[in-house]
Amino acid sequence: MATTIWLLTFGAASLLAVPAAIYTIECLAGALPRRRDRHAGRQSRPAIAILVPAHDEALGITRTVESVRAQMRAGDRLVVIADNCSDNTAAMARKAGAEVIERTDPSRIGKGYALDFGISHLASAPLPVVAFVDADCTLTAGTLDALSCLVSCQDRPVQASNLMITRGDQKEAFGISEFAFMVKNHVRARGLNLLGLPCQLTGTGMALPWHLASNAHLASGEIVEDMKLGLDLAAAGHYPLYCEEAGVRSYFPDTAASAQIQHRRWEHGHLGIMISGLRRFAQWRSFSLPYAAMILDVMVPPLMLLVFMIVALTVISAAVAVAGLGYLPFLLCTVLFMMVTGGTLIAWLVHGRRILPLSSLLLLPRYLASKIALYVEMFFSRSPKISWVRTSRASTVPPSAGETMNSRHSTTNYRN
Repeated sequence: MATTIWLLTFGAASLLAVPAAIYTIECLAGALPRRRDRHAGRQSRPAIAILVPAHDEALGITRTVESVRAQMRAGDRLVVIADNCSDNTAAMARKAGAEVIERTDPSRIGKGYALDFGISHLASAPLPVVAFVDADCTLTAGTLDALSCLVSCQDRPVQASNLMITRGDQKEAFGISEFAFMVKNHVRARGLNLLGLPCQLTGTGMALPWHLASNAHLASGEIVEDMKLGLDLAAAGHYPLYCEEAGVRSYFPDTAASAQIQHRRWEHGHLGIMISGLRRFAQWRSFSLPYAAMILDVMVPPLMLLVFMIVALTVISAAVAVAGLGYLPFLLCTVLFMMVTGGTLIAWLVHGRRILPLSSLLLLPRYLASKIALYVEMFFSRSPKISWVRTSRASTVPPSAGETMNSRHSTTNYRN
């Protein structure tokens, strides 16, 4: 019995060592100095089509359209897909200068269906590059140029820096969430890029060559259809590339309740993708380092869930050690905790101090309590299926296109 308990504890710690090590390596690599801008001085670029799926986004669609149009060149197209809308999203987008198509099909609700509808619309007159921007986002300076150039040069999917930011009055409620989102969508993606490895697609701010976009299986109601798309493309040998010179920005929802719903949807979807990742490993037939890196990356749980699992196992392994069954599982768990903490600290020192000042650590207990409540609800309640629904957003407009990553966040020379 004692041997069985020890083996179970050590086995669980060994399994957690994989995502903990991946997370730490990505954070450390993400803190390395920034590479030279690969597009500096380049004046010409291929034409690009921008698809904006919008479901009841009348309040903010004008600002999004204006942000995109400000970076468009002759020959570019901006298409807003007003999908199952009950408001005047289509009219507002047209008034702002976008090309608008409308889709009404209550039996097929989901962002993927909207994007598939948009791709079908572009098929009669395709452009070399297709970009996808959510209806609540704005672009940082030079985003369309950077995406179009990199897609054209590399013939690969490209993901821009995708961050959620806080207004001044949101900092107390969402400052820690902003930092965690930045670690997932910027620091870790940046680390993979600097290691020469592909990143995940995050839905908004991604761009594909037309020959990939037109053949992608987009029509689905997947909660995290973007991550699935990235893995599907990688399985076919088309590895997504991170581009920190391009960026999309959006605000957190206007209430804690809306944010909780949004986080539950994301983390529920992420856990589903993790299970899918296990199946992909089981079905793997030929080794590919980039594809392996993407699968391993997607197997890293959300940061706080990873921390909770390590802490819980540390407590269990400490009890095992006190019972005289061996200290090795406890030592391993301690090392894992130090690794994850160290990687997060490095990410904070290099990228996160402006987002999360030391004084914000006083908010950590409340944040941890909200996460515990979220995971209890996710794992132990019988919730209905989560689908693509519009999250209640702040009544203010999205961040301006000129509000770049460097102006808001600390970087080496800077959304989980």
